[in-house]
Amino acid sequence: MSTPLTLETIRSAPKVLLHDHLDGGLRPQTVIELADATGYQGLPTTDAGVLGGWFRDNANSGSLVRYLEGFAHTCGVMQDEASLVRVAAEAVEDLAADGVVYAEIRYAPELNTGKGLSLEQVVEAVQEGFRVGTARAAEAGRKIRVGTLLCAMRQNEGWLRIAELAVRYRDLGVVGFDIAGPEAGFPPTRGLDTFEYLRQQNAHFTIHAGEAFGLPSIWEAIQHCGAERLGHGVRIVDDIKVSDDDPAGDVQLGRLAAYVRDRRIPLEMCPTSNLQTGAAPSLAEHPIGLLAKLRFRVTVNTDNRLMSDCSLSSEFAALVETFGYGWADLQWFTINAMKSAFIGFDERLAIINQLIKPGYAALTDR
Repeated sequence: MSTPLTLETIRSAPKVLLHDHLDGGLRPQTVIELADATGYQGLPTTDAGVLGGWFRDNANSGSLVRYLEGFAHTCGVMQDEASLVRVAAEAVEDLAADGVVYAEIRYAPELNTGKGLSLEQVVEAVQEGFRVGTARAAEAGRKIRVGTLLCAMRQNEGWLRIAELAVRYRDLGVVGFDIAGPEAGFPPTRGLDTFEYLRQQNAHFTIHAGEAFGLPSIWEAIQHCGAERLGHGVRIVDDIKVSDDDPAGDVQLGRLAAYVRDRRIPLEMCPTSNLQTGAAPSLAEHPIGLLAKLRFRVTVNTDNRLMSDCSLSSEFAALVETFGYGWADLQWFTINAMKSAFIGFDERLAIINQLIKPGYAALTDR
């Protein structure tokens, strides 16, 4: 007899997270304490409960531009080594407490250099925080493996510099590269030299594409840049034709959608975040339902836990309630994510066989 699906039981299941921004997942109380310690004056309130609500409400505007405004405050308190270590350590602890056994956490080092830190100092401080958080989680009896993705901001210059940084630190925990920030007007092809360099270095990279902009962004990310994964990718649904007369009937995939599915290109889907930025009108209408049904390589992610007031467990719970998913579906999403991680094959297989499959078996064989 299977364990009932509730938020608490989902939290106990092993989960894998591929798309989570470090500066989008701070604890509200930590933001307040770091602002006080560092002299940051910009916060709208110093009440932790009210501040958490402010981040959530601002993110609920339906605009990606406004969604991104909250990062001025989180990045504002992440400008020294001690703050970066604390934020990174707490992120790992929070994810481990939510049952995440593998996470790739991403951030843009250039956003943390406002008070004079070098890019290298930023990376080393964050890596130390991840080490501390992993050790604390282990002391609490929770095993988690963390990989780092370094982001370049697509509206800025210097993508290659961040890619070189990712390659330089890849033996110290940095597992890949990404471009983030406003999608419209800043196509990934602006940095073809960056992606060529990464391919030459046998380095992994994902690209935010198909969130605030449509199919051309996805096409460029894959066909011109060679992205291994798509950050969000929700607009791939625009290349799928569903009959208006019979939504449950035949579905026709366009050439790009078919390519993405056939090549098993992972989609880093973030349901709550997508609703907030207007990429989907409701969870019931979110493309994740159709894409999962069509067996695209769908993964479920948080994006920004503070702004979206979510955890990976709450994202899963919402999908269970909306689409009627069971434990087998949650295991499928989880194994999809682990297969798509930017770490070695042997390690991915070990996590699947030693943690994920036994964890779900224990929940379904009772």
